[in-house]
Amino acid sequence: MGTKENARDCEKERTKIRCVKTMKDIMTTYYIDAKTAEENGKKVAWITSGGPVEPLIAMDVIPVYPENHGAMIGATKMADDLCAKAEEMGYSRDLCSYARSDIACATVNGGPIGGLPRPDMLVCCNNICGTVLKWYEVQARFFNVPLFILDTPITHTAYSKAQHRYVADQFNNYMAFLEEHCGKPFDFDRLEEVGRLSLKGQKLWQAVLDTTMNRPAPMSAFDAFFHLALIVTLRGTQTAVDYYQALLDEMNERVSLSISAVPKEEIRLMWDNLPVWYRTKWLSDTFAGHNACLVADTYTSAWCSSLRFLDENDFFNSMVEGYSRIYLNTGVDAMAEEVLSMVERYKADGLVMHSNRSCKPYSLGQYDIQRIVQERAGVPVLVMEADMCDSRNFSESQIQTRIDAFMELVRANL
Repeated sequence: MGTKENARDCEKERTKIRCVKTMKDIMTTYYIDAKTAEENGKKVAWITSGGPVEPLIAMDVIPVYPENHGAMIGATKMADDLCAKAEEMGYSRDLCSYARSDIACATVNGGPIGGLPRPDMLVCCNNICGTVLKWYEVQARFFNVPLFILDTPITHTAYSKAQHRYVADQFNNYMAFLEEHCGKPFDFDRLEEVGRLSLKGQKLWQAVLDTTMNRPAPMSAFDAFFHLALIVTLRGTQTAVDYYQALLDEMNERVSLSISAVPKEEIRLMWDNLPVWYRTKWLSDTFAGHNACLVADTYTSAWCSSLRFLDENDFFNSMVEGYSRIYLNTGVDAMAEEVLSMVERYKADGLVMHSNRSCKPYSLGQYDIQRIVQERAGVPVLVMEADMCDSRNFSESQIQTRIDAFMELVRANL
């Protein structure tokens, strides 16, 4: 091997994010624990990604996320076959590819980990979308297990006292549901402890994301998509806190050494909506080929979007508002304001919007947000049609052409 090849390999090794291995080890242990829960005397609850997980952890129930599993299915390119199977079962191709993958997967124990562990109960919160309501009803019937539904009204412009009372009553019902199906009183003291860990983990995750305000950025949104897993699956645990502290330390080290996610960062972009899981590397390489780094995104930051409403000294009551006012449960105007704020905070030169066939709440207002961002921030916006898991809705040549044209606009606008 020549000197240049050796130098490239050394540089590649130096710029690797070391915490990647730790994350993989933690997630492996997590799924082993979930799959062996019954023999260890524990219960498993499937829960939506935006649902209140802290009460489950307080009751020593292992939370499992079909959406996180759906992302794994997409990233390992298994979604097309599973989605097609769901369609053979009678489900429309227009439905969410997470839902189709999960529904089909449950019937064959498919996917990258041989199916999810059998649930003892399901917890569904509609603060992320309405599809989860029918999706979880389907799975509750399939596994013949109890289902709890938490309904959060959309907070288009404000959050009223009536909304708070409505959701608070449901949280009380949620605790009663857990008491019934866990066979023990709800542990409110433990909930406060879990709540403190949850807030600490979310703050650390936000601090990790904020390291990309540095030039060059030590990580990209594509890295964030990977490292997000623990704030979803293990939010409220010491494991998540320790991991994000280690990741933050590593990002700060990379900043001090000027180690960048994109070697020749010239352009800074922002991403909106879920990742295109089966093409993250191609998209990362394509933008990097233009010396562009995606330094922020609305998806991974959504798990910190309710931080300002949470109080570690009164976690139960503040949790009611926090889970009602997450990013996807607000109106288009509020979402546009958040995007504008992020464009300014991370000094983004352009916005890339994934118009995601599978996620209607995330995608339907994007053209309004595009107009608002172009008018008020004065940066170019690319709307790119695809699907988060189903690659049958992805055209590489079309997207390549649109990215190339978009990057020309961005450079002309600098």
